[in-house]
Amino acid sequence: MNDAILFTVDEGLARLTLNRPSRLNAFNSDLAHAWREATAEATSRTDVKAILIDAAGPAFCAGGDVIEMATTMGSGDEITALAEVINSGIRSLTESAVPVVAAAHGTTAGGGLGILLSSDYAVVGSRSRLGSLYANIGLTPDLSVSAQLARAVGQRRALQLVLQDRLLTAAEAVEWGLVAEAVDGADSADEADRVRARAEEIARFWLAGAAEAYGHAKRLVRSQPERTFAEQLSEEARSIGASLATPDAQARIAAFAAASARKG
Repeated sequence: MNDAILFTVDEGLARLTLNRPSRLNAFNSDLAHAWREATAEATSRTDVKAILIDAAGPAFCAGGDVIEMATTMGSGDEITALAEVINSGIRSLTESAVPVVAAAHGTTAGGGLGILLSSDYAVVGSRSRLGSLYANIGLTPDLSVSAQLARAVGQRRALQLVLQDRLLTAAEAVEWGLVAEAVDGADSADEADRVRARAEEIARFWLAGAAEAYGHAKRLVRSQPERTFAEQLSEEARSIGASLATPDAQARIAAFAAASARKG
């Protein structure tokens, strides 16, 4: 892993910080490979029960580094290869049984939307703006945007976003269901701090509760498109049975039963 991503683990929480603030955390080769490594480690460690993705500087993620594309990449094949590296990290997050929260202050655009959509709960600032903007430079959506955006907001709204030169306001992003909530701040810097603090509060809530159950609930919802309805019912039945057998569930069910008995 390199300095393009800062990676820490603290009491079950893995924090991945996109760290190219001078380029609005746009993805180049260094960030792409660090992303793949950090997401693989975070989702494979047994001591990690929640993941928080945030970013240094004034923006969350501006997608791909267009300037670097123009100056150092000579072919579409190179862009495709780099996208596949980033896609590996996206799949690590979305296919895992670890809940992920994103603290997406400032601007999120292009492939940055795919990074945000790889989280299961997203917090933005009231000044945040989110959009596609691929067509502005003659490119098509990547990094899971075409795969995940319509699932999040519906096909018609997804098309509105990718077929316009438009950045959603934070209020619109909440209304559309693209993000969960928006946080106010006195200024941009204060707002960014508050977004990070709120995202960590959400992650700590997962960790303080039945973290594994939250993780597998996320897995069930995320993986549902791969199954028929009947297959999904069977997977739900299998999963709840496996959950019941865990020591955490046994203790929580016993506590619930004892509390109900006292009330009765």
